Amino acid sequence: QVHLVESGGGSVQAGGSLRLSCEASVYFYCMGWFRQAPGKEREGVAAIDSGGTTNYADSVKGRFTISKDIAKNTLYLQMNTLKPEDTATYYCAAGFYDLKRGSCSDRDVSGMDYWGKGTLVTISS
Repeated sequence: QVHLVESGGGSVQAGGSLRLSCEASVYFYCMGWFRQAPGKEREGVAAIDSGGTTNYADSVKGRFTISKDIAKNTLYLQMNTLKPEDTATYYCAAGFYDLKRGSCSDRDVSGMDYWGKGTLVTISS
């Protein structure tokens, strides 16, 4: 049974840091973090493929780092210099290799196969 379990969300002040974790029950070609703020659509934040190639949304470049521990089948998102606009529920997502859906960096919400339940991140000013 496939499952993705996020942890690490919380409340911090602007300028602070948080690290999100996502434990996966199986190994995936593409893993990523998405977020959804109240009243907004879910958007991609960062992704990493099986070869270690990473991709970031422009809004988080230079502040967030995605990484994975293959031995633990765990995905991480280190978030630094957090801003109030980073407030959202963060979701871990994973996708299988599929030529029709393109590379990991090209995948949006519809390109992922499994989702975690999300973890809330709240940044106060």
